[in-house]
Amino acid sequence: MRIESANAVDLGSPAGQLRARAVRLGPDAPPAALVAWCADFDVDPYVEMFYFPSDTLKLAVVTAEGEVLWTRDLGKGVVPGMWFCPIHAFDLDGDGVSEIWLVSNVNEDHPLSLRGYRLERLDAATGETTGQWPWPCGNSNQALGPQFRNFILGGHVRGEPALVTAQGTYGDMFIQGWRPDMAPRWEHVVRAEDPGARGSHMAPVVDLNDDGVDELLWGERCIELDGGRELFCCDRETYRGHSDIIWPFRNPETGRYVIFTARESDGEVSPRVALFDDSGERIWGAVDRGHMDTGWVACRDDGRRVAMAIRIGHKTCGPDGRHHQDRKEFVFDALTGERLELPFSVYQTIPVTTGKGHDVLVRGIPGGNGDVLDWRGEVIANVPGTVAMAQGYVRRPGDVLLTYEPSGTIRFWNVGG
Repeated sequence: MRIESANAVDLGSPAGQLRARAVRLGPDAPPAALVAWCADFDVDPYVEMFYFPSDTLKLAVVTAEGEVLWTRDLGKGVVPGMWFCPIHAFDLDGDGVSEIWLVSNVNEDHPLSLRGYRLERLDAATGETTGQWPWPCGNSNQALGPQFRNFILGGHVRGEPALVTAQGTYGDMFIQGWRPDMAPRWEHVVRAEDPGARGSHMAPVVDLNDDGVDELLWGERCIELDGGRELFCCDRETYRGHSDIIWPFRNPETGRYVIFTARESDGEVSPRVALFDDSGERIWGAVDRGHMDTGWVACRDDGRRVAMAIRIGHKTCGPDGRHHQDRKEFVFDALTGERLELPFSVYQTIPVTTGKGHDVLVRGIPGGNGDVLDWRGEVIANVPGTVAMAQGYVRRPGDVLLTYEPSGTIRFWNVGG
């Protein structure tokens, strides 16, 4: 297996945080990425983690060939954090070219002004604004932590693109569907007192039941994108917390989707780690209690699906990064729940698909050292910096990594077979 550096690009300013999304610029255009970065580490709205940033959030579209098409500074009115300002690249009008979507703020003097927040659309080739709409706010009387939890997602309904916006994770939750002309399609509301799970820090969109209509996995709730109807909520009567990890994947034996989840809050409710089928019925569960934080599902080189979750005792986050204390690692056969032992620590790892169809693991989350591991724990490569994107958007087998370094250098890496 080989990992080759394709191109390095200097963004021109430091990157304490950086997010990236794949961008399509047209059928004959080179692959590209949208990047959002800032000199500060990610600013979290939870009051015990929030801090005043020293820098502003910037955007750029960069091609895999190393060309910076444009850059844009969002100014002091936009708080540089993923929950304040989500970014997304999605082709809503169906012309084969992505549009750039983000949450902006027209009130630069007041970065927490809900009335100033906008859903903004940019031209991917130029960075110019092509539309603005008021950002929905269903409840403006929440505390800072639950108030500023914003999401932008995209999916398809029988081939027609559908944009999804959402607010909330822990209490009141509001989700909206939009048509290609930005006419409202539906709204789905879950109140804080309603039964069932809360949201998640992940919100996958996938056609879970293969009916041609994508579903949003809003935590352990499954919401179809045609009319915003909730199809099911896993463990509705027993679990009211939120999951840190929601990871749908296909069972290779049946071809049908299953859903792996690792639960963060409501820590006394068992199980903390579980697998559900595509109708929300639990297949297996493990771990009686605790705060599960981070996890994944990966395909081992022998074809076995492996799932992991990490239980922590405490977490801190601020200008110096994100830190986990009192960690315990759990590794399972993802389909059966059988406990597994691996010859290495899975902490700070991310799965990356190779050209041979299985995964390798890179220690690529903030604080990781960039080592790329095989399933025996051998270091087979190293990618300096933090992984911002692990996604197969270049037209060749395997995935492409995008990493960033504190200096503001980003690198594209091709992952071969």
